[in-house]
Amino acid sequence: MKLIAFILLSLPIFAQSNKDDSDIHSVLHTQEKLWNEGKIEDFMEYYAKTEDLKFIGKSGVTQGWAATLKRYQTSYPNRETMGTLSFDIQEVDVTAGQTAWVLGRWNLKRPSLGDVGGYFTLLLKKIDGRWLVVRDHTS
Repeated sequence: MKLIAFILLSLPIFAQSNKDDSDIHSVLHTQEKLWNEGKIEDFMEYYAKTEDLKFIGKSGVTQGWAATLKRYQTSYPNRETMGTLSFDIQEVDVTAGQTAWVLGRWNLKRPSLGDVGGYFTLLLKKIDGRWLVVRDHTS
């Protein structure tokens, strides 16, 4: 009887976790689409618009939403440098329903410049009902 009660009480938690997982995958799929349309500012709408946002890359730490947007615009000034982005999401770990860690690979297909790619770890936070990136460590 205790096992049945545990299972019934756990179902809403699992359902929420599955919805969160699905919502996070949707965010990343939308970001791929926006990037591939050349819409960096729209891509950045899935990052928290705060000075607390951190992007960590091979050049160090970029702090804040505006600085991260500028970093992307400087690093990818045109469609040729942006290429075609694809993500391979390897793990999503939702913690307490309000934060989530995402581990994945990224790849840019750039026929005339050469393909580039690597790994990323994202920390997303549910803010006003939306999953937004608050930390992005990309290598």
